Amino acid sequence: MSQPALDRALLPEIGPAVLTMGVFDGVHRGHVALLDATRQAGVARGLPSVALVFDPHTAEVVRPGTVVPRLAPPRVNVERIRELGITHVIPFLFDDEIRSLDADAFLAFLNPEILVRRLVMTPDSAFGRNRGGTVEHMRSFGATAGFEVAVVEPLVVDGAPVSSTRLRQAVAEGDLDTVARLGRPAYLEGIVVEGDHRGRELGYPTANLRFGYTPALPPLGVYTGRVSMPERGVGPAHPALVSIGTRPTFHDEGQLLVEVHLLDYDGDLYGALLELELLHRLRGEVRFASAEELVTQMHADEADARLRLGLG
Repeated sequence: MSQPALDRALLPEIGPAVLTMGVFDGVHRGHVALLDATRQAGVARGLPSVALVFDPHTAEVVRPGTVVPRLAPPRVNVERIRELGITHVIPFLFDDEIRSLDADAFLAFLNPEILVRRLVMTPDSAFGRNRGGTVEHMRSFGATAGFEVAVVEPLVVDGAPVSSTRLRQAVAEGDLDTVARLGRPAYLEGIVVEGDHRGRELGYPTANLRFGYTPALPPLGVYTGRVSMPERGVGPAHPALVSIGTRPTFHDEGQLLVEVHLLDYDGDLYGALLELELLHRLRGEVRFASAEELVTQMHADEADARLRLGLG
């Protein structure tokens, strides 16, 4: 098979290495176990460790029209993997051209920039055209191609493997305790944009978020959270009250908004990147009979949030 038209110059010249690959959405505890095994294998062999991080999500390319809500944007996933000590974390475009390669041809494409000496996989993982790159096939191919295959068993928590799919389901159900237990708190990231200033009129100014990716969102409602906005000197864990909803008190068919009210803060946030962790679900979204009733409930939400966040 001919090599894809991708520019190989985009790959760093690494040479012999220990490799793992995937989307790694959210970099949860299961990912951490796999990546740590990759790092340790590199250290033991005196080789660099490499993680290829596919984007967009492979399911969106394999099944056109599919949209996979993300636990974190790709940039954040790459940063989290780097923090684990992987030598080279490489964002890798997954498209129809790459999808068309069988597993053997894909590894050949990486060579010689990345010359695999040990491939780290999970038992049910597979890559390449028609998912032909199974553990069994890679072991057979590796015996002639000069690399070994290491299999890392899935991390099991509460009787089930930890996976990004499981985490997305927990987020969708509003089970934030499970989300945090399987990896880290539910995460959202967006640019603060100007809204209609209704929150300020009600005494609760909010930062409205615009997302550059499709985030995994919990059910509509009110949440506690903590915010980081380094460029504005906020955080890294500034307490916040978060509304995810359509503002039914004012709109019959309102646009879905994520609005963040920073407790005990007054400042201009427009244009800044806001990083948000969701911690507790306080209540579901409610249509109130009047703005006055809504404000009364917002005061109660703030009191509940302060109690849960240990603010007194």
